[in-house]
Amino acid sequence: MKEIGIGLLGFGTVGAGVVEGIQKNSHLIARRLGVRLALRRVADLDLESDRGVRVDPAIMTRNAREAIHDPSVDVVVELIGGTGVARDFIRESIEAGKPVVTANKALLAEHGRELFELAARKGVPMGFEASVGGGIPIIRALREGLVADRINAIFGILNGTCNYILTRMEQENLAFDDALVAAQKEGYAEANPGLDIDGHDTAHKAAVLATLAFGSAVPLHNIVVRGIRGLAKADMDYALGLGYRVKLLAVIRRRGAALDIRVHPALLPLDHVLSSVSGVYNAILIESDMAGRTLYYGRGAGRLPTASAVLSDISSIARAICFDGRRALPSLPRLSDRGLRIAGAAQSESRFYLRMTLSDRPGVLGRLATILGRHNVSIASVLQQEGRSGRCVPVVILTHRAKERDVGRAVALIDRLRLVGSRTVSLRIED
Repeated sequence: MKEIGIGLLGFGTVGAGVVEGIQKNSHLIARRLGVRLALRRVADLDLESDRGVRVDPAIMTRNAREAIHDPSVDVVVELIGGTGVARDFIRESIEAGKPVVTANKALLAEHGRELFELAARKGVPMGFEASVGGGIPIIRALREGLVADRINAIFGILNGTCNYILTRMEQENLAFDDALVAAQKEGYAEANPGLDIDGHDTAHKAAVLATLAFGSAVPLHNIVVRGIRGLAKADMDYALGLGYRVKLLAVIRRRGAALDIRVHPALLPLDHVLSSVSGVYNAILIESDMAGRTLYYGRGAGRLPTASAVLSDISSIARAICFDGRRALPSLPRLSDRGLRIAGAAQSESRFYLRMTLSDRPGVLGRLATILGRHNVSIASVLQQEGRSGRCVPVVILTHRAKERDVGRAVALIDRLRLVGSRTVSLRIED
């Protein structure tokens, strides 16, 4: 039986999962592929730590270039992370004519175009299934399953850490900080969780999906990003009472000749298909012209789910090398400079949830409604708890569809009023 040699760069959590998968399921993989996967080189600066799997010391090295240029290595797997040396090693592998598999969403979001174009020129395949959604085969769905479809919109819960925090806040009545600590204790959040809770991890994944689905490289600075840091439990409670649930959502939507792409907490109706996604799970909803609405659901991170996606790409490349007579995966994204322009965030429209803290006095709601009306923001409903005269009480307003710019300007004026006790909370409603 033919063998395909694997060179692994990065022996951390996911790297160890890849090794475990090869060792545990080697006979299953060989029977299904007709090809045996052989681990030829493992490169990492730390060769001493126990990863829970055994690797022959003779194939381990601290020098990644030894793995890249080893003649017995057919496929290079980059699991180092970051956008520095990982980029250099991927370029070097492609220049050497070796297929590459990576889980590096940040690198693809920032330098994907450069790497895809280099790989296309060299005729070398790149696999990146593990860059979005962990064990969910969303990249394959876009590259193959929906290749004949015009994609109109993608909605995604793409960060398991944030979804876990929001689930704990809702189900166990925890404040944000307490839910974050719980996530860290369970190993679902990093000691420094900023990349996750501030929305940047989700933005990286959204950029990769947008590139595949719409053929336009999306600069990260063009993505509106707002995370869940400091989200108040009160807003989740009000949302539930109104028939909604708060989720950190990636929205990628075609608007005529423009692409609307953003990441933010949003209110989803309780009967929305993404509303019931809980814990560390991810889900992606795609709307396309032929297949309609399709849903992809599963564990979005973790050692084995992500390793499963990496091994899927390795297996596709191995099959192509051995049997197809060509070194090809499904075609790499073809990016156009004349693709969809990025829509300005200020012009995008939505319904909005607004929570204000107002003095309980006659005429206050009238002044508020006047300011909103002057900025083309129409009120759909108002929820106000009964309070004592003169004291500040929370007031929740749901608007009809309005431009984000208009809502922002109205809220800025409202927050300057002396009758306002604290800054207004503004969240989009995606229904």
